[in-house]
Amino acid sequence: MVIFEIVLVFVLTLGMSGLRSLLSLIDSLLREEALAEQSVALNVSQATNQLLDFLRQLLSATQLLAWGALGLYLLWRAGIKLREIGLDGRRVRGDLGRAAGLAALIGVPGLAFYLVARAVGANLTVVPTTLGHWWAYLTLTVSAFANAWAEEVLVVGYLITRLRQLGLRENSSLLVSSLLRGSYHLYQGFGGFVGNVVMGLVFGRVWQRTNRLWPLVLAHFLIDFVAFVGYSILRGHVAWLP
Repeated sequence: MVIFEIVLVFVLTLGMSGLRSLLSLIDSLLREEALAEQSVALNVSQATNQLLDFLRQLLSATQLLAWGALGLYLLWRAGIKLREIGLDGRRVRGDLGRAAGLAALIGVPGLAFYLVARAVGANLTVVPTTLGHWWAYLTLTVSAFANAWAEEVLVVGYLITRLRQLGLRENSSLLVSSLLRGSYHLYQGFGGFVGNVVMGLVFGRVWQRTNRLWPLVLAHFLIDFVAFVGYSILRGHVAWLP
């Protein structure tokens, strides 16, 4: 039953995103242009009307929040409480400090790796956002948190916990989790896949050793917030930004 539950959860959520991402990469490889000459935008307009666009951006974020909540609910149904995976509020100061450290550890080298991967033709040009409305900073912030919440809760807290229950060793569980994380970033290219696998290995190991999930969620949020909002602010002012 646990195996069926895991498969069902990820068919409905990030696993299906991984399959779509794989097909997207194959489509990019079949085109005449090199990967680096192609681009992919992460946060794009979803309607011609501004109000509808705003609401659809919030709905997309709500779906991600619900995915994470689904994982937590299933763990709760199995008798696992929030504090057992590190989503309680007992260590706020320590969680914040660890989150800042993780964000710096992954974010700065991650940007450098992306630039190298794009330079050697292993990655598409990633455009964090094309939104230009007055409310974009709000929706980008919400989206950054929603992405972080869904990914860290499902791919780390939920999946590794369930794999432990199936008897997988820590290293095996960590590898499965990291490969899944990389899979739904394949649409960015091979660099996006490798970079996110490395991020998964680091984040997953930190969770296995500390049993604190909040630092991962907050670190991921900081990385995406800087990427989304930072790009929106600097676009047109920094020459190397697409």
